[in-house]
Amino acid sequence: NKKKLWTDMNNNELKKRIISSIILIPAIFFLIIKGSLLFNLFLLVILLISSFEWHKMSKNRSYYIPGFIFLIFSFYSIYQLRVYDDNSLNKLLIILVICILTDLGGYIFGKTLKGPKLISYSPNKTYSGLVGSYLLSLCVVPFLIYFNQITENEKIIAIFFVILISTISQIGDITISYFKRKSNIKDSGKLIPGHGGILDRIDGMVFVFPFSYFIMSNN
Repeated sequence: NKKKLWTDMNNNELKKRIISSIILIPAIFFLIIKGSLLFNLFLLVILLISSFEWHKMSKNRSYYIPGFIFLIFSFYSIYQLRVYDDNSLNKLLIILVICILTDLGGYIFGKTLKGPKLISYSPNKTYSGLVGSYLLSLCVVPFLIYFNQITENEKIIAIFFVILISTISQIGDITISYFKRKSNIKDSGKLIPGHGGILDRIDGMVFVFPFSYFIMSNN
């Protein structure tokens, strides 16, 4: 029946998503930590693929050129966050983990609890996913305390920071979903099994990193 077919399709997509994440996340963290030429090449490749996906999504639209400019600035921000100072690597990794947990929390809670839709043009965005994004991303705070990245006295500031980064990441996700809806496409590409295109996975991050770079460079 239709219900069983839909469940099987969702389970298949979930398996692809998990396998892709298991392979990609450690590889990405390795390249970021390694830095130098490997990291620069990685950034360049991801920028080129993202730009191609944006081109397909927005050609002949009024936001075509501004989108390209924003993408370039976003990737420049990632590079600067990586090389800014001796402690910038830790900060970049923490920001990246918050974004990943935000995305993961939204997916798990949204798929499991479902509930009312958050926005009309993206049926996968739900209020339960919104709450899940915040809850899972806040799990970063105890780890920061445990690994002496922050003190107990800095816990409130850290919670505020995580909520802020998670919020910007979710806004980025919703924004890219809006552009995809305007282009009548579900995914920006098919490069990553279970995930879609590169822009589908970094939609929140491309908004978070410029903001983070602005904060870091003004402190």
